[in-house]
Amino acid sequence: MQNPQVIVAEYENEIDAEIAKGHLRASGIPANIYKDDGGCMLPPLQNSGGVQLVVAPHLRERAIRVLNVPL
Repeated sequence: MQNPQVIVAEYENEIDAEIAKGHLRASGIPANIYKDDGGCMLPPLQNSGGVQLVVAPHLRERAIRVLNVPL
């Protein structure tokens, strides 16, 4: 069984998502990035589906505060 994760933000590209992920990690919040770009073979697909930054459910509110993303 996988650990469930919730989306805390969506970005247009992986670079912005990686920067946000770094902010979370610096605050002690582990995060992952989900994207559908054909295994890095088709990066333009990121523009249509977005790049999602996810965390464990119990860290959602803390992550949103760190990212300053509205609930």
